[in-house]
Amino acid sequence: MTETTETETDGASSGRTIETPTIAVTGAAGYIGSRVVVEFQEAYPDWELIAIDNQYRGQVDSIGDVDIKHVDIRNRTRLEDALEGADVVCHLAAISGVDDCGENPDLAYEVNVTGTNNVAWFCRKTGAALGFPFSMAVLGDPEEFPITADQPRDPLNWYGRTKLLGERAIETFADGAFPAHLFLKSNLYGEHVVDGTEVGKPTVINFFVNRALAGETLTVYEPGTQARNFIHVEDVARAYVRSAERLMEQVSNGETGTETYEIASDDDMSVMEVAEIVQRTAREKGESEVDIELVANPRAGETMVKEFGVDISEANDQLEWSPRERVTESVRRLFSL
Repeated sequence: MTETTETETDGASSGRTIETPTIAVTGAAGYIGSRVVVEFQEAYPDWELIAIDNQYRGQVDSIGDVDIKHVDIRNRTRLEDALEGADVVCHLAAISGVDDCGENPDLAYEVNVTGTNNVAWFCRKTGAALGFPFSMAVLGDPEEFPITADQPRDPLNWYGRTKLLGERAIETFADGAFPAHLFLKSNLYGEHVVDGTEVGKPTVINFFVNRALAGETLTVYEPGTQARNFIHVEDVARAYVRSAERLMEQVSNGETGTETYEIASDDDMSVMEVAEIVQRTAREKGESEVDIELVANPRAGETMVKEFGVDISEANDQLEWSPRERVTESVRRLFSL
């Protein structure tokens, strides 16, 4: 457990000095969470790390010298016992994606809403800071570009609705009790390696690359012109490290309430453009010729806008974070894994 001391600040609440930080990551066995743990290990090897996951979509059991505790965030008693001593909680445990939430709506509610409430309640009781991604899905079809976090919420699917409920709950719990960073995060891509294990997720770019490597047709949902903003998983993980640094300063200063950051890149393109990049790269890498086929879109609640620029200036300014990876170069590396 981290040793802390209380210190008075100029504000209405008192802060505490954190000697050796303890960072907790929920969903630590998953696609993003495992990378977040690696980034903390590399940036701050002396910090204490707590990693928990119920292994619903887990891909690793340990990360370096950190064993992942088998804990379900829906069980508040076990969750609070596992998180004891945490100064910052990076809350990544979720039922993510439109399809998974649509097929398992009760589970999505229990994890994304009840589980998130449990994490936020822990932070309210202990004063631990919180980092939480609530996804572009909360916006529905954005009304203006570039996208900013203060735009109206109008989710088109159950995934977006559950993440919106999580966002609102954290805003309520954090008020007067702890600092929290909320991340409006765009579409992830890229794979990464944890202790020799390739960790990935079938997001659209990864899906296309895997089909191309198998010599299979790239199926693009109609009309194909729908745009997305794409951000590499390693860039997202670095944002959590920068967030934790700022959150600990805010804990020390006795600050409470939420700040919202857009975590995205300059790579905003249509799904068809992505498929063409993968097709072209497969050809350059000497793979068999890959076809692209437009198919009927089975998703009723999907954003269909034709542009997807995102304003990340707030993350640049406050977190001193910016993306490093680009889609074209990353696709080439995926073909080499």
